[in-house]
This record gives sequence, structure tokens and C-alpha cells, in this order.
Amino acid sequence: MEIYAQRGYGARPIGFGKKPGVVVVDFQKGFTDPAFPMGGAPMVDAAVDATASVMRAAKAAGLPVIACVIAFGNAGTAPYWKVDPVLELRAGSTSTELDPRIAAEAPDVVLEKTAPSLFFGTPAGSILTRERVDTVIVTGCITSGCVRASVIDAFSLGFRVQVPCDCVGDHDLVAHEQNLADVGRRYADIIDAKTAIAEIERWRARNDKS
Repeated sequence: MEIYAQRGYGARPIGFGKKPGVVVVDFQKGFTDPAFPMGGAPMVDAAVDATASVMRAAKAAGLPVIACVIAFGNAGTAPYWKVDPVLELRAGSTSTELDPRIAAEAPDVVLEKTAPSLFFGTPAGSILTRERVDTVIVTGCITSGCVRASVIDAFSLGFRVQVPCDCVGDHDLVAHEQNLADVGRRYADIIDAKTAIAEIERWRARNDKS
């Protein structure tokens, strides 16, 4: 970390802009339910609960919330994934249903994707732009995979990116921490759910006065 800092990485915070929105990456039963090969990681389970609180605040403030799931019509629609259980996430199956805690918060839009990033091949970026969002709060799983890809794409699309560390989860703590540190020194601010909610409430208070 010190070596990167000496070379100017992470030199300044990105901060929140004029309007935030929330994206929820792959909090589907295939990743949250221990009945499935990739499900049941404690860190992911805790992140679902933290994300639900951020979603609740965003919905109450009238801010957009976009969720996505990985779902394949058939194996032929999938990229060359090296993770066999991912290829079993077939559209319409139980594994592609949102975790009940996420579904209960009623995201405004639920998108299906086949690639890692929530933004790749989906209208997510256009939807957020239409809603005049300039700051994206990224939540979901897996930190080292689809979350990281979504962070980079949000950054590349020109959004300010905020990642609440307790709203994302991985199978492995080391991978989780290393990837958060890496995107944090390049593309995003690493915050927590409490900070995200406070910023949402700040936006709501300004909006209520206007």
C-alpha cells in the first residue's frame, strides 16, 4: 500500500456528487443460499443484510436501485467462464431468484446478465443517466469478480463510484480485502453502509427542501 501511495495512487477521494443511485450485483440464491455450490459464504450473507438497509434508505429517498442476476438461457449464451457452477445459473431457475431479503426491498429494476459486470450488455448505465445519477453505490458479490468488474465499468462510464465494504462479500477474506484495496486506490472510494446511508439521507434532506 505504501509503495502505491508513494507513486500517487489513491491521492484523493472521489466523493459523492449531486445524486447517488444504488446497484446490487448478483445477490441471488445461487450465491446466497447454502443449498447451491457457490452459496452460503458468511461474508456474503452479512453483506446482504447490510445492503438491504442501504436499499431501504435509497428507496425512501426516491433514489434508483438497480439489481442484477447472472442467468443463462443455455450454455451457448455464456462467455468462457472457468467456474462450472456459474454455468448452472439458468434463467428461470431458483438459483437466479433474488435473495428474499433483497427482493423484499423491491429494487426498481432487475436485470439479467451473462458477463461479470452489471453494466456490460445491459441498460443499467442508460437508466442511471436518465435518472441524472452521477454517483453509483456498488453492492453485491463476489468482491473479487462481478463486483470488481462492475466497479471498473461504472468508473469507465464516468460515474463517481462508492463501495461500502460491508455491503460486498467474497468467499475468501484475503481476496475481498485485496480487491477492495486495489479498486480503492484506482477507481472508487471504499466506505461503509453507515456512510452510504448518511449520504443518502443528506441528499434526501436537500431534495426535500428544494
